[in-house]
Amino acid sequence: MNRIQAFLKRKNVLLSAKCYGVDAMGAMAQGLFASLLIGTIIKTLGQQLGVQFLIDAGNFAQQVAGPAMAVSIGAALSAPQLVLYSLIAVGMAANSLGGAGGPLAVYIITIIAAECGKLVSRETKVDILVTPAVTILTGCGLAVLCAPAIGAAASAVGDFIKWATNLQPFLMGVLVSVAVGMALTLPISSAAICAALSLTGLAGGAAVAGCCAQMVGFAVISYRENGASGLISQGLGTSMLQMPNILRNPRIWIAPTLASAVTGPLATCLFHLEMNGPAVSSGMGTCGLVGQIGVYTGWLNDIAAGTRTAILPMDWLGLALICFVLPAILSLIFCWILRRLGWVKPGDMKLAD
Repeated sequence: MNRIQAFLKRKNVLLSAKCYGVDAMGAMAQGLFASLLIGTIIKTLGQQLGVQFLIDAGNFAQQVAGPAMAVSIGAALSAPQLVLYSLIAVGMAANSLGGAGGPLAVYIITIIAAECGKLVSRETKVDILVTPAVTILTGCGLAVLCAPAIGAAASAVGDFIKWATNLQPFLMGVLVSVAVGMALTLPISSAAICAALSLTGLAGGAAVAGCCAQMVGFAVISYRENGASGLISQGLGTSMLQMPNILRNPRIWIAPTLASAVTGPLATCLFHLEMNGPAVSSGMGTCGLVGQIGVYTGWLNDIAAGTRTAILPMDWLGLALICFVLPAILSLIFCWILRRLGWVKPGDMKLAD
């Protein structure tokens, strides 16, 4: 056993929840952002401006989502170069065979293939042949055997959530908004979770509401401690910056979480806010305004499909209220109550310099 542990340590194979559940998943979201998500934004911009180059560039970026996710995961796992480059084929296979649940298939299969490649890396005199062969054959073999099942399972879970949200929009609006919003603030990837489950439609709208409540909420209630820079870094960046403060005083998390519990059902029941753009956008909130761009892209998709005739003023009003106005107002009200109770004190949400 000691020899095995020593070998794994020498090969930098770290069997830890943080390595696989936080680092790898966060990296996968970055890969998705750098391919499918940015590609969708560029393509949409090209369509609106009538610029064919932008449309083509967006299409190219969208097509390499699988390889981009796999390479990002491999980099997070500190894979050697030959392993890292070989993961391109693994990501393509897993994403293609995984269908709508492709991102989850890429996530699971890439981790296994990367670790297997690391185990044999530089162990033979023909490393240039052995390492890529082991990585690709392991990954593509698992993709053929497992990716369809993994993708189907992820799609089934996502379809159930979407079905339940349509059936019980109020209750599921609360649950999805709170859960995905909290995932965004935690050191895991809400974007990767939404992508893996293909969380779109009304459930995707609730997810957007929850993420926006966390980001905008923390941005405004911590303004007195962090000023304009904190407002921007949290409101357009990530509320994850507050995690060290949450660990010190978990009560600072109450206000934005309660705000998400309110905006989620408002999104599903009153404004019928849907995310019919890329599923990864559902878990991005106001980060770079990606969530809002995703909703807008979905509107355009609906118009093209004939399920929507036009973008109405009520749509824009709902988007503004759910994503920006209500999260700010509600979070300020809830935080004022918490401050009056003495649960939140000055300096509790100060970001590290």
